[in-house]
Amino acid sequence: MKNDEKILLVDDEQGILTLLKITLQKERYNNITCAINGKQTLNYIKNNSYDLILLDVMLPDLNGFDLCSEIRKHTNTPIIFITSCASDFDKLTGLGIGGDDYITKPFNPMEVVARIKALFWRQNLSQSQITDMHSDMQYNYGRFIFKPRDAVLIVNGITIECTATEIELLSFFCRNPNRIFTTSQIYEYVWGSPGYGEEKTVTMYISKVRKKLEDDPKSPSVIVNLRGIGYKFVPPAKA
Repeated sequence: MKNDEKILLVDDEQGILTLLKITLQKERYNNITCAINGKQTLNYIKNNSYDLILLDVMLPDLNGFDLCSEIRKHTNTPIIFITSCASDFDKLTGLGIGGDDYITKPFNPMEVVARIKALFWRQNLSQSQITDMHSDMQYNYGRFIFKPRDAVLIVNGITIECTATEIELLSFFCRNPNRIFTTSQIYEYVWGSPGYGEEKTVTMYISKVRKKLEDDPKSPSVIVNLRGIGYKFVPPAKA
């Protein structure tokens, strides 16, 4: 079966672009565009729409983290970083500025394919779940309103921009109020792949969502951390 998703590959190493493109085409992802620098990438982004961007950090003209920030001004398309920058600081930086996943070089190309399939799977599953809901379905907690079908979050009357992963994480919590989940369980449900060793990714995204929901993100009352156990979504009572 042919996969219709449009993928943008960004890397200044032609060998990596060729390897990824051939691997993806074997998996029937044929709608692939390649870019070798930041300027070319932004030009593609401004004139086309994509379902996924695979982005290298070390580009000749623009740091990939800075490029991600520029991309986020135009689209919330999921971004997977593929880079030789393997430190926790680099990973958290990438996730903090809008990346959805992070793969370090050298990598097994089939791992990249697996991450891509997991991302598309959870997007399709999430969309299917949302489509099955009533068209005006929404979670109204007074101070904030979440409309999963429209991917809209409104806090104190103001619409807040969210990435696709933030929407999926919030949808997961809203569907499972007052239940405790470990970070591994959250990663598996939201990211669609085993969560062992991905605690920092979950923690980073929960921090990002808290900053948008909580009155005081440093003392959260909505997404609560149970030390040594996991997290729980506690719906706020309407005023």
